Formats: sequence, structure tokens, C-alpha cells
Amino acid sequence: MERLSVQEMISRIEREEPFDAVALDYSFTLKIDRYVHYVCGAVHDGGQFRKELWDNCLHSAYDRWYEEDPCTKAMIHTHPIVIAGCDSRFEYDLNRGPDDAVFETAWGKQLWKQPLPRDQHDRSMAKHNSFYEIVHVLISKLESLFGMVVVYDIHSYNWKRWDREVPVINIGTVNLDNDRFGRSIEQWRNSLEGLNLPGVQYCDSKINDTFFGNGYFLKYITSSFQNTLVLATEFKKIYCDELRQVIYPEVVRAINHQLVHKLPHHAQAFYADHKVV
Repeated sequence: MERLSVQEMISRIEREEPFDAVALDYSFTLKIDRYVHYVCGAVHDGGQFRKELWDNCLHSAYDRWYEEDPCTKAMIHTHPIVIAGCDSRFEYDLNRGPDDAVFETAWGKQLWKQPLPRDQHDRSMAKHNSFYEIVHVLISKLESLFGMVVVYDIHSYNWKRWDREVPVINIGTVNLDNDRFGRSIEQWRNSLEGLNLPGVQYCDSKINDTFFGNGYFLKYITSSFQNTLVLATEFKKIYCDELRQVIYPEVVRAINHQLVHKLPHHAQAFYADHKVV
């Protein structure tokens, strides 16, 4: 893996060169093994938290881990194009827009002992801006090459806070063109249903049951590009014990191994249905 500036990444994308890199500030990674019509994203995978913020933060490392999406990059890392956040969403949230990406409160609790100084806020937002600069260039390039693009926006969610049965997988679609992409959305839901996961009796997959696809990553791409579908896909945290902070690597591995086949198969079906002739 190389360490590249945003401009170096942009130049490589413009020249259609493969690369595997981390940003100079270690805020995100981007791997392009080859240029294809689909992208995998894990914007909440990261847990880094800038040291200058430690003493001012009221939330523990566990509090942050609980709300992050650990291992979501590991679920998709084998695919040709993977972009992932490295920093905790408690520093800045890549799935929120510029106006609210740096939290004042987090999940109903005050985040900072003292209001965050402007220079610290701006350092966080510079990382957010750089990530979306790359996203824009990447999707622009892929649309120019292939006409149609699909992005698999992978997340996880805490299920023990719910007081009802919730699905193992939820796909949020309220901000999508469901008339245009409904068939592809249902194909993705159906493909994920019945995944064979250790310790999981049945893997059900539903649409808009727990989350609705209101994240900024989806909204930014959907509003900026007419021919890209973003599938916001939430895995129930059956791959860890969310209360004891224990990861179950066999479950993460099982998800990865099955997505190796299911994800490109779906991407190819999407392209066959929607490619520009």
C-alpha cells in the first residue's frame, strides 16, 4: 500500500491506473485493482481518533466502537474497488453532510467537555472534504467508462437496542429512484437473504425496516450522478458481541467469502439491465 496525496490519487484515477493507497493523513484508503462498474464502500469502518481530541471527549473508546461499523471493510476488501474511512465517526462522520459531520452531541449525549475549537473542527472537516473530492472524481471516471455504476455502501447496526425483531440485513431505499432501479434493489435483497452465517439460524433481508438510506454518502452520490445506484446495506451486528466488544472473525470471514461471489454477480446483472447502449 502506498501513501498518496489527494491530488496524486486524482491523477492516477484520471490516467485509469490501478493503485492501493492510504491518504497522506491516514484518513481513508482507496484500492483500485482494476476499473470496473461497481464500487464497495465502508465509510464507518474506521476507529482512529485524533489525539488532540482525547482529553476533551466525554465518550470512552468503547462508546465510540459501539457506534462505529468495525470489520465492514473486511467484508468487502477482496473486491476490485474499495474505499473506506479510517477515522472514527466521532471525529467527523463521513455519512453526514458538511454542516453536521462534526458532532456536538452523539446519540443524545453531549460529546465534548468544552466546545470544539474552530481549528480542530476545521482539521476534521478538511478530511471529510478530501474524501468526497476523491469520491466525486472516482464516480465521474467510472460513469465515463461504463455509463452505469453501482455502489455497495456497507454498514452495520446495533440490534440489541431494538425492542422488536430486526432483520439481519436492511437495505435503505427512500432516496433512490425505485421506479428505475426497483428490480436491481430487489435482486440485491434476495441475493443477501439466506446467507449462511455461523451461529445465525436464518439470514433475513428487508427493505426500509430499520434504516431508510438517509446517509450522506448515498445522498451525495445520488444527487451528483444520474447513472449511479447506491445500495445502503446494513448488517445487524451478529458478527460481534456489541456489549462486550468481541469480534467473531468466523462470521466476518463467512460474509466476505459469500460476497466474493454474490456481489459481482449482482453487479453484472445490474449492468446488463441498465447499461447505456
